[in-house]
Amino acid sequence: MTYLLALDQGTSSSRSILFDETGVIVAVAQQEFRQIFPQPGWVEHDPADIWQSQLQTCREVLAKARVRASSLSALGIANQRETTLVWERGSGRPVYNAIVWQDRRSEEVCKALRERGLADAIQRKTGLVLDPYFSGAKLRWMLDKVPGLRARAERGELVFGTVDAWLVWNLTGGRLHVTDVSNASRTMLWNIHEGCWDPELLGWLDIPAGMLPEVHPSSHSFGETDAEHLGASVLIGGIAGDQQSALFGQACFQPGIAKNTYGTGCFLLTHTGDRCAQSHNGLISTVACQVGPRKQYALEGSVFIGGAVVQWLRDGLKAIQHSTDVEALAQTVPNSGGVIFVPSFTGLGAPYWSPAAKGAIVGLSRGSTVAHIARAALESIAFQSTALLTAMGRDAVSPITELRVDGGAAANNMLLQFQADLLGIPVVRPEVTETTALGAASLAGLTTGVFHDTAELASRWRVERTFMPTMSRPEALELMAQWEQAVRQVRPD
Repeated sequence: MTYLLALDQGTSSSRSILFDETGVIVAVAQQEFRQIFPQPGWVEHDPADIWQSQLQTCREVLAKARVRASSLSALGIANQRETTLVWERGSGRPVYNAIVWQDRRSEEVCKALRERGLADAIQRKTGLVLDPYFSGAKLRWMLDKVPGLRARAERGELVFGTVDAWLVWNLTGGRLHVTDVSNASRTMLWNIHEGCWDPELLGWLDIPAGMLPEVHPSSHSFGETDAEHLGASVLIGGIAGDQQSALFGQACFQPGIAKNTYGTGCFLLTHTGDRCAQSHNGLISTVACQVGPRKQYALEGSVFIGGAVVQWLRDGLKAIQHSTDVEALAQTVPNSGGVIFVPSFTGLGAPYWSPAAKGAIVGLSRGSTVAHIARAALESIAFQSTALLTAMGRDAVSPITELRVDGGAAANNMLLQFQADLLGIPVVRPEVTETTALGAASLAGLTTGVFHDTAELASRWRVERTFMPTMSRPEALELMAQWEQAVRQVRPD
């Protein structure tokens, strides 16, 4: 039997998942790593923590399964997107901490571009809203603010990459400086229509072109790892940003199928085929995983604070001991008692795009308890996702008829039932909820012939449970109206 190894490098942990040739999980290894918060609104990772934690989980998962690296057909990488790294071309040594996708420090960069009247032009080329979320603004901040970096970059001494590029660089001993189209499309430097690093975008953001990685399709023979890392050389056969990888792992290959990943944030994508749909409702157009030469696109909306609201209940409010306790606490009350929680700790993402919004809990009364707040926190995840899917439905090239779900919070039945009630469409949880890793493994498997085509992958996808809506549409619409009213209260713009 041959195996596929998926590297799932996330915001709070690195994981490695081993799949067999039928797409079944054989073993999993996971390691959390440090989150660095230098000041409010800033989020960083130590690049060494990213690399070492990922490498250790690769070794651990192979040891658990008693599988040698020589039995691997290939490995695939799925990674937290937009997180920005710069390192020395010669030594591979990072010159600054990784600036994480959640980080808001580059708002001034975006503001200056808006004042130059460039927001619409940037969106037309990249599909992205001009926001600190994306890598280009973070890279510009680094070059401007870290002493000496710009001069070194212009001399060709430094390279830029998202997390996938950083992992590949280390796995290959610096032989490969590469990324895939899905990650490139999140930088605000990639023209998604032309399929290239755009000279105008590089000029507007003042980024030296020599820093950028080579870009390939998501399913591609990128090169081989150095044997010293895993005991044998392994082909890197797939790379994708985690959300595009999850869309692929959910077998969303055709227009009209949407998926939502309930992780630290929530990421809702719908495939639009080879047509790049332009959003008029606050969403972004992005590149979907590409197999072969034909471009693929998706519409996306991002909730900045999804499952992270549960972490805040645990660590900030001390309302629960473990994240898994939240469902039981929330179920001790029949509803939120009129409490609405808007968890805009790092501003609001799509479809609102309000970076200055602050978090709020509204509708409190003397009868409100911590259970009501816990329920409102869970419901906030569904409210935000519903606002996204409603906007997506107005932009999509095909009607959205079901929502496929994955991520840690997708195990929460109460959340998924409330999600189905608000949306009025089925919410479908697959048997394999590790869809981000499955997508990366599938891309690698297509490269090496383990899987024949996407039709075969679609035939392997299996449903575990479907949540059907039970709430009346008038009741659901009234709840959404109350949510929108609460959002208006936290938006300063």
